Amino acid sequence: MTASLSHGKPLRAQPQARDSYPVFREISTRWSDNDVYGHVNNVIYYSWFDTAVNAYLIEQGALDIHDGQTIGLVIETQCNYFASLAFPQAVEAGIRVAHLGSSSVRYEVGLFARGASQSAAAGHFVHVYVDRQTRRPVPLPEPLRAALQSLLRAESAGE
Repeated sequence: MTASLSHGKPLRAQPQARDSYPVFREISTRWSDNDVYGHVNNVIYYSWFDTAVNAYLIEQGALDIHDGQTIGLVIETQCNYFASLAFPQAVEAGIRVAHLGSSSVRYEVGLFARGASQSAAAGHFVHVYVDRQTRRPVPLPEPLRAALQSLLRAESAGE
């Protein structure tokens, strides 16, 4: 999702295709998501990133948010916006993994109006997984690594 350089200038990020995401989660917009301009406020998109990824990990049995010894801390996040979303639209969040390290993961999330072929927004965030008590990085637990393997982008899988 990173833009390349063209003649020394960064290229503008482009919407992402639906078929480039292996997993989707539906998210319902809420009345309070809209801002005074009549569309979902930009800060809500980041909440959707967290919701989509963490719900997937919980459903896969890879993350125990209440009693797990390992937790993910966000160290980087970014989003590009291509089209407006607004209440009462249903949003579909596509999830993929761009990089799977020993203690960190770069998630990429595309937000789509229900059924749309191109993302209305696309971004990423990086989790560093740490010990809940010490807050020091730890190797990804095997159940988490296994859940993330199926989300790896094709070009990332060989790294």
